[in-house]
Amino acid sequence: MGKHEFLTPKAIANRIKAKGLQKLRWYCQMCQKQCRDENGFKCHCMSESHQRQMQVFGQAPDRVVEGFSEEFLDAFLTLLRRAHRHSRIAATVVYNEFIADRHHVHMNSTRWATLTEFVKFLGREGHCKVEDTPKGWFITYIDRDSEQAVKTRLKRKRIKSDLAEDERQERMIARQIERAQQSMGKTNGELGDDASPDGSEGESGSEDEYSDSENDHEGQEEDAKEANKAAGKIAIALQRAVPGPKVNPLDDKPKVKFGFEEEDEVSARDKEKEELAKKKGKDAINAAEARRSALDELMKEEEKAKERSNRKDYWLCPGIVVKVMSKSLAEKGYYKQKGVVKRVIDKYVGEIEMLESKHVLRVDQDELETVIPQIGGLVRIVNGAYRGSNARLLSVDTERFCAKVQVEKGLYDGKVLKAIEYEDICKIFH
Repeated sequence: MGKHEFLTPKAIANRIKAKGLQKLRWYCQMCQKQCRDENGFKCHCMSESHQRQMQVFGQAPDRVVEGFSEEFLDAFLTLLRRAHRHSRIAATVVYNEFIADRHHVHMNSTRWATLTEFVKFLGREGHCKVEDTPKGWFITYIDRDSEQAVKTRLKRKRIKSDLAEDERQERMIARQIERAQQSMGKTNGELGDDASPDGSEGESGSEDEYSDSENDHEGQEEDAKEANKAAGKIAIALQRAVPGPKVNPLDDKPKVKFGFEEEDEVSARDKEKEELAKKKGKDAINAAEARRSALDELMKEEEKAKERSNRKDYWLCPGIVVKVMSKSLAEKGYYKQKGVVKRVIDKYVGEIEMLESKHVLRVDQDELETVIPQIGGLVRIVNGAYRGSNARLLSVDTERFCAKVQVEKGLYDGKVLKAIEYEDICKIFH
């Protein structure tokens, strides 16, 4: 009996039956074909096309299953992050929303046999917070980006409070030093008033002063000890607060002049030398900063020149993984499917070998999209200043649609590039 025509009742009924979701056990992920019953699935397994796909699967079964598992995990977490980012929800609800898309990766092609096993995996890997309740498994998405932002904010707040505490301690130490200097100045002034210019009064009253010092000797020793302890504490605190050479807080007390002009001249020369040395040090620091700023400007100019010379309107290159975004190929099942670029034709057209079906297509680069791997994966820089270099993905900024990578091998080995746009990097097939 021939096949039913397009508008016959039987053909219409068949299309209506095939429109919705069918049983998972009668779906073939390798061929992306859904059978309606056991007999149809058995017939499909005996078909020549299925046998060819199974030969491809037999060459690298682990790699195929791992690829399906990775796609299933990425799509599931993407849905959970977009639709239920900050809510606790049943795992079955999210799964039902996920399989509503007819072209999703089915679970029977992954390494997880059941939804329970997959939910436990999410909890072990730290993707979600998992709870086993009498009503079933509940999951809560762990927002790593928000956690990082909170940690950064707390770190800034802690640093700010530490700086405020250091400033407060410095002000307190400065006040203590001023008080000590004032007290020392007062004591020196009192001693100067008691002394006579010709020395006669000092000679007559020397015996009285000696007797008074003998009577009050113990009290003076205790006061001196306490003053030394306070001065030592102030000096230690000042050294901790302000790094640099040791500073004696009692150096500023008034000194007794003996009338030697030569010593004054020597001290003046020493001061001038110190000032010159400080000026030279400042000049050296300013010169180093000027050289550093000039070097930074040269590096920026070189970066801009490389960007202008390597920025092209074509980016395809062999060996990268791309995603087909052509809606005209949706009927054949290639829409949003990934493939490897085998060859580039006329810079703008690529021969793409699909990862699932192994079919080879010719697609223009305007209908393709770059693929971003997981953190730590290898990428190829396909456009911009470092075009053609291989790099390792360090982090992803989902808000600004850019990534941070580190170049591996080549002239720029080890260089870290920040704020690289998604369109300028692509996953390497390996």
